[in-house]
Amino acid sequence: MGYETIIVSKEGPLGIITLNRPQAMNALSNKVVTELISALDGFERDDGVRCLVMTGSERAFSAGADIKEMAEMTAVQMTMTGHFFPLWDKVGRYPKPIVGALSGFVLGGGLELAMSLDVLVASETTQLGQPEIDIGIMPGGGGTQRLTRAVGKAKAMEMILTGKRIGAEEAKTLGLVSRVVPKEAYLEEAKKVANEIASKSPVAIRLAKMAVNKAFEMGLTQGLDFEREVFYLLFASEDKNEGMNAFVEKRKPEFKGK
Repeated sequence: MGYETIIVSKEGPLGIITLNRPQAMNALSNKVVTELISALDGFERDDGVRCLVMTGSERAFSAGADIKEMAEMTAVQMTMTGHFFPLWDKVGRYPKPIVGALSGFVLGGGLELAMSLDVLVASETTQLGQPEIDIGIMPGGGGTQRLTRAVGKAKAMEMILTGKRIGAEEAKTLGLVSRVVPKEAYLEEAKKVANEIASKSPVAIRLAKMAVNKAFEMGLTQGLDFEREVFYLLFASEDKNEGMNAFVEKRKPEFKGK
């Protein structure tokens, strides 16, 4: 399928999605949302793809929502169209892991999209923020919830109520991103992480991702019960047998996702 606002490719077991609206700093329009959902659907169906990488450009992962498109929308229109929410729902529940490769501006809806991903690798030039307050609105794609869970109430309040940005190193210290690397290396580093994930058992990866996400949705007791259930479930997989036999035999396992 041909896309106008994103570039989609495959590199071995990796699916690569690149936001491609350079004239708008990869602002998220309805077209971008529709194309991202389509690309994610395609990679979800492709058994050869075990992990995804989502990125933008050195200048901007995404500077946020397309304000020109949103400016004239009414509350009813926003409610009826759902606007970006189908994308947040899709990414938030995506079964395969997604590594974000961030650089430059990661603002507003761009940060909300990034926080929906699983592992974030940032270039040292990255600037992250929720500046919606500056135009008379607030985050509406998960920013108030995911940012608070990532950095704590006090820092989230400061960022959301002032629109203040933070740099990559501060984001790493706060736990918002997992790695910070030089600008010229951020995409390759993200692919390195994604390839490492893709080398593991797809069954174990999927259930482990699900269990970590449940930690934000359940109390500790319920979360531990869920973890135990999926842990036991993995003992019915062929990948478990292959992994343990390979360990005993001192060889590299060949996981098949079964």
